[in-house]
Amino acid sequence: MHDAIHASLPELVQWLPWAIGYDRSVSQRFVRESASAWNDGRAFDFAIRLPEEPDLHVGNVSVWPTSAPNRTGEVGYWVRTDLTGEGIGTEVTARAMQIGFEELDYHKIILRIAAGNERSDKIAKRLGFNYDGMLRHEVKVGDTWLDHSAWSVLENEWPGIKKQLIADGILRRG
Repeated sequence: MHDAIHASLPELVQWLPWAIGYDRSVSQRFVRESASAWNDGRAFDFAIRLPEEPDLHVGNVSVWPTSAPNRTGEVGYWVRTDLTGEGIGTEVTARAMQIGFEELDYHKIILRIAAGNERSDKIAKRLGFNYDGMLRHEVKVGDTWLDHSAWSVLENEWPGIKKQLIADGILRRG
C-alpha cells in the first residue's frame, strides 16, 4: 500500500487530508484501524488488487455506515495514479454499492467528491448516482477548505442500476 500511495501523492494531496505529510506510519495505522473498524462494523475497507498482478496494491475502496437508523452508508475509494482511467474505480465502487445494498441492507449509499475531481464525478454519473448538491467547505485539506459534491443512490434504484452494470460488464451476476 505504501508504494501505491507514495507513487500517487501528487494527486492524492489535492483531495485527501490524510495524504498531507504522508509517511509509512499512516499506512500502518490505517491497516490497524481497518481491522478494528471491520470487527466493530464501523467500516469495511478493501484493498484493490488485479488478478494478473495480485501483489500490486492498486488502491482501496471502503463502505461504511453513516446513519444506522436511516440505513445510510458511504463509499470512498482511491486508485493509484498510474492506473486511473482504466475503469478500476468504477468497478470497485460498483462492487462496494452491491455490498452496501445486498449485504449491509442500506437504504441509501452516498458519495462525497471533492469539487474539481472530474474523474470521480464521471464514476458517480456512470454508476447511476443522483447529484444531490454541493456541500460547502466539507473537508479541510492542508490549509484549504474543499467543497464536495454529494451523490446518492436509493435501494429501490439499485436493481435497475445493477441490471445495467451487469449488461455493461462492470458487475458480474450474483
